[in-house]
Amino acid sequence: MRDLLFKNLTLSQRGRKIVTSSEVADKEGVHSVVRRHFTYMVKQVQNKDTAKPKPYLYVLKEKNTQEKREHFFCKIKGSLLAQNEGKLLLITFAHTLNIELTASVGLKKPIG
Repeated sequence: MRDLLFKNLTLSQRGRKIVTSSEVADKEGVHSVVRRHFTYMVKQVQNKDTAKPKPYLYVLKEKNTQEKREHFFCKIKGSLLAQNEGKLLLITFAHTLNIELTASVGLKKPIG
């Protein structure tokens, strides 16, 4: 069994776009949930010296063999400057990936 969910939201007045997906699957005794989330925002700026947010990376990995559970989480934030039709644009983005693996009921061996 596999369930997929996609969301695509655009907020044009704010220059923001959000794309999310979620996948739930049961395969070979492992229940997996994978969630992805991507957001970006575009703002017009006056000069290249505009303060940009600092890049950010966070990674978390957990493994619990007693509970037969694994969890992985990654978050990345960043920004870049772009030029379009003579306008200078600041594009900020954030991307997250969240993976949860658990043993389905009745699974005796550990995951991994």
